[in-house]
Amino acid sequence: MTPTPMDTDKSGRLELARTLQNKLNATQLHIVDDRNRFDTLQSALAKDPGLVSEGVAGTTDPAIVAAEVASQIAFLRNLKFQYLEQKAKDQYVKTIVSDEAPNINAEDNELLRIDNERKKETLSAAKARLAEKYGDVRTLAPLVEQDYARARALTQEAAALASKILDARLTLTRLRQAHPHPRLTIPAANAQLDAQVEEMQELDDELQSVNGRVDEVKDRVKAGAREVERLRVERADLEKTVKAGKEEIQDGRVVGLYDWYTASLALYRALVSLETSHFESENELHLSYIVTPPGTVDQKQIFVKLLFLPNSRQLADAEVEGLAEDIGDVVGAHVQANDVPGLIAAVLARARACA
Repeated sequence: MTPTPMDTDKSGRLELARTLQNKLNATQLHIVDDRNRFDTLQSALAKDPGLVSEGVAGTTDPAIVAAEVASQIAFLRNLKFQYLEQKAKDQYVKTIVSDEAPNINAEDNELLRIDNERKKETLSAAKARLAEKYGDVRTLAPLVEQDYARARALTQEAAALASKILDARLTLTRLRQAHPHPRLTIPAANAQLDAQVEEMQELDDELQSVNGRVDEVKDRVKAGAREVERLRVERADLEKTVKAGKEEIQDGRVVGLYDWYTASLALYRALVSLETSHFESENELHLSYIVTPPGTVDQKQIFVKLLFLPNSRQLADAEVEGLAEDIGDVVGAHVQANDVPGLIAAVLARARACA
């Protein structure tokens, strides 16, 4: 079958199409690479909006982003204007060269005007809403900043408190390890505290009593020290007297007699429980006795003051201290009888009997 000219023309066109397809496949077009890069960037931005576009530096700065958006909007407006201009020219040319004139009347113009006004109203409302949104953003931005600062401060405080809680838990764990069971409870600790307070009070009372006894002992020690000092002075005087007597008296029996008299006097003082005796004045004698009642270890001090008539041995009056009962009749009887030894014996007998 002989091919017709139409078939030959179709075959030639097919060959041209295949050749063009092969050239397109073999040629590296930028638009294909840009589409691939755009798809990759869109998928990456969908996963992480914080990524920066490849080939654009500093898009994280709001000022630079705003400038970039403004330039893109200007470019799109220019592109839209060119598109509308080209579309109008194309429609005008088609209208001129067309065999049939388009039927454009006043109704079509009125409809177009109404549609344009409606679109303008919609656009004005959208612009008003956008301006309102911008105003809300400007108003709420400081509040959001304050809330963000407050939230950041609260976050930092929460982190610090969490760290303190962990430290407290660690300290509590160490205390539990250092002090195993059984541990004191609050009621047991309060009871132990009350017991310790009572014990401290008792110890304080005991300490005060001990301090009182210590003060008494100190006073007695001081009195003893004064008595020792007095006896030392008295001994020195007596030694001087004895030495002078040895030099004046040639009889050697005097020292022995003096020692015998001193020992006898000490024995007498012990027998009659005489502790001290001294002359307050020429006619006043003070006597102090220590009486120990039978069957007890307590000692009682009896003080007797004897008053004599001046320049005589006549007893004028006597005073007794340390007895619970009144012995004025006994004292009066012995004073009238001028019986000093009998008075002392009677007083000591009453003291032992009353004890």
